Amino acid sequence: MNFESEAFVTRVMRAVLILLALAAFNPAHAQSTHIQPKLIAESATPAPGGSTTLALTMTPEKTWHGYWANGGDAGFGLSVEWNAPEGVTIAPFRYPVPDALILFGMMNHVYEHPYAMLADVTVDKSVAPGTDLTVSGVANWLACTDKVCVPEKAVISVALKAGDGKVASADRTRFDGWRALLPQPLDRHGTWERRGDMVRFAIPLPASTAIDAPHLFVETQDLVDYAAPQSFSRNGDHIIVETRMKGEKAGPVAALLKLGGGRGLSLTLEPGAVPAGGEAIAGKAAGIDIGLFWTALGGAILGGLILNLMPCVFPILSLKALSLARSGGDARTAKVEALAYTAGAIVTALLLGGVLLALRAVGEQVGWAFQLQHPVSVLILLILALVITLNLLGTYELPSFGKGHALTEKNGAAGGFWTGALAAFVATPCSGPLLGVALGATLVLPAWAALPIFGGLGLGLALPFLAVGFIRALRNRLPKPGPWMATFRKWMALPMGLTALALGWLLWRQTGGEGWPYLVGAITMVLFIIVQIGAQQRGEGDRRLFIVAFGLLLALNMVQFIRTFDDYESTAAIASANGDAFSPGALAKARATGKPVFVYFTADWCLSCKANEAGAINRKAVQEAFKAEGVVTLVGDWTNGDPVITRTLAEHGRNSVPLYLWYAPGAAKPDILPQILTPGLLTSKAGG
Repeated sequence: MNFESEAFVTRVMRAVLILLALAAFNPAHAQSTHIQPKLIAESATPAPGGSTTLALTMTPEKTWHGYWANGGDAGFGLSVEWNAPEGVTIAPFRYPVPDALILFGMMNHVYEHPYAMLADVTVDKSVAPGTDLTVSGVANWLACTDKVCVPEKAVISVALKAGDGKVASADRTRFDGWRALLPQPLDRHGTWERRGDMVRFAIPLPASTAIDAPHLFVETQDLVDYAAPQSFSRNGDHIIVETRMKGEKAGPVAALLKLGGGRGLSLTLEPGAVPAGGEAIAGKAAGIDIGLFWTALGGAILGGLILNLMPCVFPILSLKALSLARSGGDARTAKVEALAYTAGAIVTALLLGGVLLALRAVGEQVGWAFQLQHPVSVLILLILALVITLNLLGTYELPSFGKGHALTEKNGAAGGFWTGALAAFVATPCSGPLLGVALGATLVLPAWAALPIFGGLGLGLALPFLAVGFIRALRNRLPKPGPWMATFRKWMALPMGLTALALGWLLWRQTGGEGWPYLVGAITMVLFIIVQIGAQQRGEGDRRLFIVAFGLLLALNMVQFIRTFDDYESTAAIASANGDAFSPGALAKARATGKPVFVYFTADWCLSCKANEAGAINRKAVQEAFKAEGVVTLVGDWTNGDPVITRTLAEHGRNSVPLYLWYAPGAAKPDILPQILTPGLLTSKAGG
């Protein structure tokens, strides 16, 4: 078979495929897309030896958006598999200037309104006049809202016939309007360079050029952190842009500089020296995404409210409810304690958030609950849990629960503050529904905007007690003081005791089992001290025996414990019995197999993680489905902290666990699964 015959067969086969696609994408099916495409020609009769322009108009439904050529952290642009007649050449589409949209900490380069992409069509001069030049193709794109993304495709086509190339006046006006929205090519190249963890760009632009709310859209992949703030300054006839680096790209870089008012410049930047920054230019990145801020703040408040149901927090809330019941529902006492409890929870959450932001500012890869990634912090929490458990059991009495109404009332504010602080501190291992995404937003917000989100977590944690303190109807529903209070209080020791056991197990895991003698010694010392305090309160203890025994236990246990953990370093990730340890290399290797890949990030101190593992991931039915479909499971263990995992979480808009990623074979981006998993969800994913 000669070349011409092969070409003819190829054209026939492509035509058949297009006809099949047309049959599949009938008008009823096309209406199901959330972005409606339409292919239009500026001239339906392009002249042989000349050219015309095609416009692919995209009309998103309300709340939906499409993507620029480089979609940013999430999303991708449009691609078309053309079926063009012989003698017709179609250039790549040119995109209008996009908008920057941050959703859940990820930067998206989008169009939230109808837009048109333009492509030039050239007709070979050998084409005879009157020849049918109908162009068709299958277009693929991504349509998204702020909650869901849907890959869409449709057959697009436009009827053309070789002719005189005339353009109607109305069509010329319409296409000129679309051309005005395209970025204009800059006539000179700019330069770019790396400096530390930053990347700097110099864009040649005369000082007379007006620029308002600029943003640099970098089309070239693997160079910049799209969601990072961009700083703009002017040095003579150059615009200097600085932002955070992400990737190892080398060579020329394609970019688009948005000037404001829908105007933009397309340009190429070559590696080279970049001048120093000059007079600052206020850009869009200088502010914050107000929608993201309020969404994150609301999520933090609701997430903090949900944390009250966690086994380590609920008993503390119950202690304050018992305190109110004991006071007989006195309005003043209730309000004072409620405000103090709220202040303690908010201040502690702000302090933890402030430390986290400070550590990240100096380059540490840390996330929420970072303090639980060191055994000494876990030991402190373990001791607190033991102290509270023994208090609930009545082994000893705290001042705020001591004898006499006057003492309780006198210490109400202080007791409320420190109880709220304790509740916020022990709640940090948890990242329940809404909270993970809310805290993830703090990665891209400036510190002054991120801190209120941490404060919102403390407020949500305090809301139930705040409501009881200020709403008389709720206080009136509190049961009257009586013998039931002692029984209820002892029952609350059960979840707090289970929390202490969980922390002990975590400490054992963090030390690789080698620190268990010190763990037992510390627990023994705490138990001895508490028992002696209780005996002293009942008038049964011997103060001298207590002092001597305490000194011996402290010498035998704590010195060696601190010495051991001074040399502590994060251990390698511990693989689950049902998966291998996560690393970027392991992920790349797993995806190269062409099989589905399930990646989950967990920590031994994450209650939500453990609940999902026990209730969904490690269920027999799920593991059998994974085995049958060849699913590769990778486990990112964040128990002891891991900079690689922390960066991976940040790349997906999170700074806490759990995070569950599902990579379908051949998919460019993973699906982020809900923070609450079910066996049915995972088996359905495995089954495709």
